[in-house]
Amino acid sequence: MRLYSWNVNGIRAVVKKDFGSILESLNPDVLGLQETKAQDDQVREALFGLEGTAGYEVYSSSAVKKGYSGTAILTKVSPLSVTAGIGVEALDQEGRVLCAEFDSFFFVTVYTPNSSSGLKRLPFRKEWDNAFLAYIQKLDARKPVVVTGDLNVAHQAIDLARPDANYNKTPGYTQEEIDGMSALLQGAQLRDSWRDAHPNEVGYSWWSYRGGAREKNVGWRLDYVLVSDRLSSHIHNPAIHSTTYGSDHCPVSVELVI
Repeated sequence: MRLYSWNVNGIRAVVKKDFGSILESLNPDVLGLQETKAQDDQVREALFGLEGTAGYEVYSSSAVKKGYSGTAILTKVSPLSVTAGIGVEALDQEGRVLCAEFDSFFFVTVYTPNSSSGLKRLPFRKEWDNAFLAYIQKLDARKPVVVTGDLNVAHQAIDLARPDANYNKTPGYTQEEIDGMSALLQGAQLRDSWRDAHPNEVGYSWWSYRGGAREKNVGWRLDYVLVSDRLSSHIHNPAIHSTTYGSDHCPVSVELVI
């Protein structure tokens, strides 16, 4: 199964940027989307009849606040079930998690909260990290998990172009966020599939729209495919699709052979 993740920075915006032909070219079996910025009916409306979407089932989880956050899953393989949220009402108002259960694993797509300018949302982010870890642990007790999405953190210095200038100053690279990612990997026994395969390689999945950052490759690796440790031997060809445009993020993927 080809498992993909992509923060599209607005489903209605990316549809106008050849999303259908990109989807056809990538040909994922399961695709998790983040930051759809649309209500559930608007997600389906944006994708309805679009070139490349034939054969996909579409599931969506939207935020209470319109035009904000949101996740979706497109899948060629019918899931056993699909559930939204992590089961904590105070944290489930923004449509940040969608989980599809398949025979052998759970596929989770997540749009982790950004700590926001001035780190004013860092306390919420830390609360989220703890609750999300507990949620993944509960899933993993039943069957292996694949966690995909924009985790809004560069876990190591190699994961962003300018670590020293951003450390403890910029959302996504504070020690609290780094620790939260470490706790997720260790506490849920997850592997960072791309970093495991490319331990010393620089690869980014997000670039600011400002200052020609993408052309200069001044970026961050914020998008991940994390897999339960017992699935790691079944993971092949983890990839960052940095030449795929349409958003300020690019897709990331793995192939799962079970």
